[in-house]
Amino acid sequence: MNQAFNKPIVSSLLENDLYKFTMWQALLHSHPGAQAEYAFVCRNTPAYPLAMLKAEVEAELDRLCAMQFAQDELDYLRGLRFIKSDFVDFLSVFRFQRRFIEVDTDGDKLTVVAKGPIVHVMGFEIFLLYIINELYFRRLPQEGVMEVARARLNEKVAVLKNSQGLDGSNPFVFFDFGLRRRYSGAWHEEMLQTLKVAVPQHLRGTSNVYLAKKYGLTPIGTMAHEYLQAYQAFGFRLRDFQKAALEGWVQEYRGDLGIALTDVVGMDAFLADFDLYFAKLFDGLRHDSGDPIAWGEKAIARYKELKIDPSGKILVFSDGLNIPSAIGLYRHFSGRSKVSFGIGTDLSNDTPHKALNIVMKMKNCNGQPVAKLSDSPGKTLCDDRKFLDYLAQVFGCKVDF
Repeated sequence: MNQAFNKPIVSSLLENDLYKFTMWQALLHSHPGAQAEYAFVCRNTPAYPLAMLKAEVEAELDRLCAMQFAQDELDYLRGLRFIKSDFVDFLSVFRFQRRFIEVDTDGDKLTVVAKGPIVHVMGFEIFLLYIINELYFRRLPQEGVMEVARARLNEKVAVLKNSQGLDGSNPFVFFDFGLRRRYSGAWHEEMLQTLKVAVPQHLRGTSNVYLAKKYGLTPIGTMAHEYLQAYQAFGFRLRDFQKAALEGWVQEYRGDLGIALTDVVGMDAFLADFDLYFAKLFDGLRHDSGDPIAWGEKAIARYKELKIDPSGKILVFSDGLNIPSAIGLYRHFSGRSKVSFGIGTDLSNDTPHKALNIVMKMKNCNGQPVAKLSDSPGKTLCDDRKFLDYLAQVFGCKVDF
């Protein structure tokens, strides 16, 4: 086996998506006593049973729980305008607790559950996902994989360099969102180095805070589904949970990190809550499920309905993109709104091996079920059908389950 495969997978506690830190800070300040449960799910069929990885996953989690933030990493976080000093102080003494995460098997399936105080368990998600990914791909044939990955990356660079009309006052820009489903840490780093050198005018940052620090890139991210889902269990009237979550974000960041996620109960239900107040306070919206063209048109229509010029707002697309599909969306919305693109698996895991479609999602919070009603078939998440039906009824949504 390649010696690199014997190295621990997690290089640093900083090697997490930025939105984990931003949500972590917000929830530490607003709901520090909340309890949550997260569960691992593989949505597609792997090349071999993931249950085979149990012992290796456990060993990697043991290593993770022995790690702490280094001083230079804490200093880096403290230097980000939107990260508050008391949160960095909390991280300076923070360690993941192994007792809060359990790994088991169910037949051929790997099961992982993280359960405990939300400020102690929410951070496991991204680490667990890229640990499983890298362990999984280590067991698959390695011959020629990197040659194919490099060739495909070079093709993407060529598309960016040869496509017309991607520069100007509103240039085509994208971010690396590939940490959670990357092929390996080494490839993720090589990919980012390549893009930084080859297309710096288009690559504007990465969600990977560790690599952002290492290579002088902008760390990118605001909120994910779990932040809004948690507000379903924070004592607000269910019909008001989105507005409560957005208001909580505004109070925490006061103008920073102004991109709101729209698809926890679907775009239509989100826009019903996205009134003039929020439309003025937030810089833009992020798409993560459903038809991106239809979503963007709805967003622009809503801004116009509120008498806001959509050309001054940002639409961020981040659902299963590749470079050609992102360029297509850029051209469709050109001149009508600012756009940017978070591209994940197609950058960090475009190899001959089929990528895993794995997630680690919040199941309940404070003892109550929470759910995501997605605009994409198969992305709806909830184990409690009664709650899912109730949520759909409250927001007038269809359940695709």
